[in-house]
Amino acid sequence: MSEMKPVESWLTDMDGVLVHEQQAIPGAAEFIQTLIDSGRRFLVLTNNSIFTPRDLRARLRAGGIDIPEDAIWTSAMAAAQFLDGQRRGGSAYVVGEAGLTTALHDIGYTMTDTDPDYVVLGETRTYSFEAITRAIRLIEAGARFIATNPDPSGPSQEGTLPATGAVAALITRATGVEPYFVGKPNPLMMRSALNRIDAHSESTVMIGDRMDTDVISGLEAGMRTILVLSGSTRPEQVDRFPYVPSRVVDSIADVIPLVAEYGQQAEQ
Repeated sequence: MSEMKPVESWLTDMDGVLVHEQQAIPGAAEFIQTLIDSGRRFLVLTNNSIFTPRDLRARLRAGGIDIPEDAIWTSAMAAAQFLDGQRRGGSAYVVGEAGLTTALHDIGYTMTDTDPDYVVLGETRTYSFEAITRAIRLIEAGARFIATNPDPSGPSQEGTLPATGAVAALITRATGVEPYFVGKPNPLMMRSALNRIDAHSESTVMIGDRMDTDVISGLEAGMRTILVLSGSTRPEQVDRFPYVPSRVVDSIADVIPLVAEYGQQAEQ
């Protein structure tokens, strides 16, 4: 293999890597502190569009992980940035929560259910049949369909919850219109994250717990990838995929020594 550049920046997924059901995974706080102490640029990514970065920081701090607000990048923020570049000052009918509506308000979008430019679907714990029906009718009338992420389900303390991808499938079945998914595994989210911290893919590592979102999106964006086995992907599942991560480790605690190793030595 050709020589690879030392790592200067890190991207990491949140759920399954740093936290599990709001509880910090052992080593997560130490990993973040290691990045801060070493001066490495980093960003915590999440496909969850429910919360604003301020909300997420508070939730992470409650679990013992202190991450600066500007080091959090959500699929809602990536979707807003995408829409700002596509149709500045547009309008949207939103099915989602504060993380998404705040991101859209911040770029100057108007929230409306009257002839919007877009229907934007995000994560919510209270999907409304009335709101979904309205979204379907607006898409049938010509609104463009955007969704923050394709995850079909998510975890909770009570068990599996339907997520954005599942509701998007319902709307697609009713309208025949496929949404454009902005979040992982779309490399667009990875590129927007790299741009946010002024990083280059060849000197950045992506850490995640899912082969089908984190690893594939990091790979397609040109980054080295680390899969942690503390979340969704089980060890026996890794070989089933036609691509492999750069490394597989048990948890984020095993990544801490790699910050210095990757930063000081070029790999062969």
